[in-house]
This record gives sequence, structure tokens and C-alpha cells, in this order.
Amino acid sequence: MDLISDRRALHRIPELDRDLPETLGYLRSVLEPLPCLLFSPAKSALCAFFDFGQDHSLAFRADMDALPVAEETGLPFASCHPGRMHACGHDGHMAIVLELARRLARQRSLPHNVLLVFQPAEETTGGARAICETGVFAQYRTRAIFGLHLWPDLPAGVLASMPGGMMCRSSEVTLSVTGQRAHVARASLGRDALEAAARWYLAALDQERQLPPGEPRLLKFGRFQAGTVRNALAGSARLEGTLRAFRDPVFDRLRNTLETLAEEIAADSGCSLNLTFSEGYPAVWNPPELLAQVEALWPLTRMDRPVLITEDFSWYQRYLPGLFFFLGCGPAPALHSPGFQFDEGVLSRGVDLFARIALGIYHMPGQHHPFFNTVITCHHGIDGIIDRCIIQITQIAQMPAVDPDHWDIFSKNILCSPDHRTVTAGN
Repeated sequence: MDLISDRRALHRIPELDRDLPETLGYLRSVLEPLPCLLFSPAKSALCAFFDFGQDHSLAFRADMDALPVAEETGLPFASCHPGRMHACGHDGHMAIVLELARRLARQRSLPHNVLLVFQPAEETTGGARAICETGVFAQYRTRAIFGLHLWPDLPAGVLASMPGGMMCRSSEVTLSVTGQRAHVARASLGRDALEAAARWYLAALDQERQLPPGEPRLLKFGRFQAGTVRNALAGSARLEGTLRAFRDPVFDRLRNTLETLAEEIAADSGCSLNLTFSEGYPAVWNPPELLAQVEALWPLTRMDRPVLITEDFSWYQRYLPGLFFFLGCGPAPALHSPGFQFDEGVLSRGVDLFARIALGIYHMPGQHHPFFNTVITCHHGIDGIIDRCIIQITQIAQMPAVDPDHWDIFSKNILCSPDHRTVTAGN
């Protein structure tokens, strides 16, 4: 009953982004009596560390934030906060990890220490990245992290995953065009921003269609604004859409193509075309070796294709091996809809999976495996790379001594954004 009670209590108090005082208060009320260390590695984040005396840890993540959606479920435990709702199942995710904490509290020994991560801002600015950048996973020698998401497109209770790309990398795409307004009868005196935007739009879609059909990607636009009246050339135009892909080369190829098209049409039309991309989230990419280990413990369903939506769990996978699952809760209303609700009975399946992983994975993939490198994302050139290396080395130096044969788990891959150049440093 604790599992269901937790979910319903959390469902009543949905909060947004990093403004989560009631949610954090509830989580602390459950976790404080348990034999774990509670701390906040980043703003509005909460971690619970269960120390079983081992030299490494496994981590499990739950996202906490809700959505600005007015609830229409009619549930007796519906949101107490008008205009806010747990419409994406994060209340269920938190309840699963809280119940996992209770099970951990009853264990006398485990082959790993366990770090529970309650994360803010999954729906907005990507709270996962902020947690990663604190160095908390190096500090607690975390070898892998696991997360899941309720999924209406799968039958209730089905647990599914897949190796490699599972969820896509995404970026918001915005094209702003500046021309010269003029009456249509004197069109030669103007520069048609609407026409330039339309030419770019059609050319962009044509370039996307030329990619191999077996390469999953998406380039779509949902908003187009231009002009003020029917009988005057538009002095400005704006296109808003999204670019998504699973492999960085495909994403970068499309991005470069869109930038080239903007330059060409600007030169031809006389308009100014300004193309911008948000940073977005990386792709969720599951290490096949880690998935195979979990499948030896639990009968997962293999997905036959990835999904073209995003999840900031991908940031964890840039820093350490991570495995993501879908927990079927269908048939159910769509995620992010005001009527979203699900069969609470599926939550115990998520708890059982996480508990089985915590108990059953005695030997992680070999320490020399590349998935066990730490990835540092840096946005400040070589100076930033050096700074992050110093931070990470300092963190490692402050740790208790480890067997020299295991030092290679601290080898570093440094991912330098936005160019996504990778520099590998020695141990």
C-alpha cells in the first residue's frame, strides 16, 4: 500500500521545473527514517545513498517535475494545484524509487552500494545535466544508472527496452527572415520575406527526404508566421520546428544542410535569414552489453524500433553507462494529456525490476569496456576542458584507495560541445 499511497500523495502536489518544495518535502519525509545519506547535489535535486560497504555503486533515477496542464481525470486524488498536473507519470516514477528505497533499507548486504537520484526539470531545461556536472557519480564510484518511463503504447506491466538508439536527439529549429515590406503593386522595391522562408522550408524538407529511408530522423515545422496584410510583401517571417535523429552524423548533416540553404537563399533573395538551433537533449543510447546483463536477470521485451521523442536521461549516458526502460501502462490516455491516468498495479513491476538489478548484477562489464568511461561535456573550449579535467582528477584523488587494476574505470572521454569533438585522455 505504501507504493500506491506514495503515488497518490505525489499526484496531488504537482510542481514545475525546479520549484518543488512540496515534492521534496514529501520525499524527505519518506527517506529520512531509512538508513541512507540524504543530500542535494544540485538545485532542487535529492539523492539518497545506501552504503553497503562496497567499492562501487549503481544508481536509479526518478524525475520529479509535473506539467502546466489542467487535470481532467476526475480522480479522488487529483491535483490540488490548478493548472498543474502529473500528466507524464513522474509521480509513478518517484513512487517506484521510493519503494525501492524501502526494500534497500531491509537489505543487510548487496554487491553494490546504491544511489537514488530524484531529478528536477526533466520537462523543461534538463535537470539531469546539472546533476552530472556536479561530479556526484565519480564521487560515489557509480558504474551504471537505470531509469524508466511509464508508456501507454505498451500493454500494462510490460517492460521493454532495446540496444543502441532508443530515443532521439532533438533540437528546436527557428528560422527568422528579414526582408523589406512593400505594396504588391511595387513589389520590385521590396524583398519578400514570406517567399524566402517558403523556399527555404520546401528545400529543407526535400533535403531531409533524400536521406536513406532506413535512417530514423524527423524534420517538421508546426508554426509559420509572415506579413500583416494580403496586399503587401511580408517584411518578416518566422518558421518554428524540430530536428530529431538518433545518430550524430545524421543530425549534423541535416543541420549543416539547413545552414547552407539559408545562406544560399539569403544571397539569392536579398533577405536576411537567421537560423538557430537549441541545444536540446542527446539521444538515449543503451549499451548492448549492459542490456544483455539485465536481460539475463529479467525477461524484457525487445522494442522493434526506436521512438522519435526525447528524454534527458540521455545526459546521464554521456557520463556513465545507463539503461532506460519503458513500463507499459496501456491502454491509457496519451502522455501530457489532461486525462492521463494509468493502472497503478503496473508500478510494482518497475520496483521489482529495479530491485532485481540492484540484487542481481554482481559483475558489471569489464572495466576496460568503453561504456565505462566518464564523459565530460564542456562549452568553453580547451580551457574548459582543462578545468573539467582538474575537477574530475581532484574528485578521484579524494576518494578512498582502489585496486590499481580498477583505475581504468576513471578514464575520461571529453565531449566538447557544440562541435561534438571527442578527446580521450589517459588514465
